[in-house]
Amino acid sequence: MTQPHIRTVQCLSPSGLHRMAYKEWGDPQNPATLICVHGLTRVSDDFDALAIELCGSYRIICPDVVGRGRSDRLRDPLAYQVPQYVADMVTLIARLNVESVHWIGTSMGGLIGMLLASLAGSPIRKLLLNDIGPTLNVPALARIGEYIGQPIRFATLEQGVEYVRQVSLSFGPHTDAQWHKLASDVLRQDADGQWMFGYDPALGITMRGMTEQDVHQAEALLWNSYDAIACPTLLLRGAESDLLSRETAQAMTQRGPKAALIEIPGVGHAPTFVDPTQIAIARKFLLA
Repeated sequence: MTQPHIRTVQCLSPSGLHRMAYKEWGDPQNPATLICVHGLTRVSDDFDALAIELCGSYRIICPDVVGRGRSDRLRDPLAYQVPQYVADMVTLIARLNVESVHWIGTSMGGLIGMLLASLAGSPIRKLLLNDIGPTLNVPALARIGEYIGQPIRFATLEQGVEYVRQVSLSFGPHTDAQWHKLASDVLRQDADGQWMFGYDPALGITMRGMTEQDVHQAEALLWNSYDAIACPTLLLRGAESDLLSRETAQAMTQRGPKAALIEIPGVGHAPTFVDPTQIAIARKFLLA
């Protein structure tokens, strides 16, 4: 099996410098580059199965967005915002020394890709948005905000795996081995031998501070960004998603890049690209 390299790039925020880690799969000389960006509390390892399948066609880059996984944490937690993440990705692409990229973004990773793709001169040539759009469901955001940053500890890894499985049922059916990987990728053992989530607990500060008015203002900006996207776009939606409604998904097929829409039955927020069927959908879109 092809093994990835773990690399880092130095990025800038208003409070100083930070390192963003990323996994690199495939031939580093391959100009065909695919960037895969995870969801709010997830990590680069989410794309391992997809990367193994596609690294013969692409140089695949999977970053740990700052505050998650192997990356540094920001000194100012209020900087955990999509514009900061977009700036970090611009720095990453400059490091890669490529003219263009294809992009897969799950949830938050899709928002980052949406904003980057909307900019004049954007390097994104194909965009796959995984269960995310400009209109966000306020109750779903509240559900996510409830558990982010909570000081949860587990005495054993198995307890942590079971917790992740329960709070992530919307990912859809997975085998026991797949659930174990999805959980162990985001859990870390502390100095006392207990298991905890490997992201900065301060991520929850900005989410819990958002009002309904803030969400609606953000939506207006996101729709403006979406409407400015010109590259081919595929929207993947979990058919039972509570974050991306069917109405929003249909609207996204009618405006902006007029995304093609594929719904995944039996899945909510969000498809994980572990299932071969989901990987095949990405392959067909990206390599067409």
